[in-house]
Amino acid sequence: MKLRRLNQEGIRKMEEFLDSLTSDNPQDWPENLLTDRMYSESIINSVDVEKIKLKNRLEAGEYFCDLFYNINIPNLLKDKGIWSWLSLLYFDQLCPEGKKPGERARWIPDNGRLYYRHLLRGPFQIYRAHGDNPECALAVLCSPIHSPGDIVEQIASRLELVTNKAIMSIATELYIDEETDLPKRGAGGKSGGSPRRLADIFNQFDLTWDLYYMDKDHILQMLPAEFDRFRK
Repeated sequence: MKLRRLNQEGIRKMEEFLDSLTSDNPQDWPENLLTDRMYSESIINSVDVEKIKLKNRLEAGEYFCDLFYNINIPNLLKDKGIWSWLSLLYFDQLCPEGKKPGERARWIPDNGRLYYRHLLRGPFQIYRAHGDNPECALAVLCSPIHSPGDIVEQIASRLELVTNKAIMSIATELYIDEETDLPKRGAGGKSGGSPRRLADIFNQFDLTWDLYYMDKDHILQMLPAEFDRFRK
């Protein structure tokens, strides 16, 4: 299927559909919005989008980076129509049977403080920022696309952290099991050594040091003892 962009009416209809899923009268998936010229529009030099099975956020980031590699779309990250269209196309994977769709920002991009919560744009943005070594960001890319998890919420919500290669390598080393590529036991919550605490401490460090110019090992040595339980 050729990539398209939902127009304002298409986004309104999509919002209506999402709202219906939490009511007593849920609507059927409005597939027609994807192709009907009343609700979506074509894109110059568009590309074919395959509805492939995406194992996790890492695969999603890789697929969409490859998809957009040879197509020039101005302000792609802020294009609500394109990302809404894509999330509607992938609806069955983003909202598995029995699940609720959740907040609007997961489906229709929020270009403000909730930018990272879109279920497809978020992984794409992180993967693109770490394109030379996306595995360093596995802490925020290992989870299923429909369920980002607490590490994503605490780390990816802060652009200055999630785009920093050293910090993302530290988060991955601390919280991801290198044998399973899944979060370690206890890698969540608010307790000492949690991702929430890591983000808070990095924000404190940033007041004194320029973390973009510091290497991973140096920053690791600066972390307090509460993170020792997650060190290798």
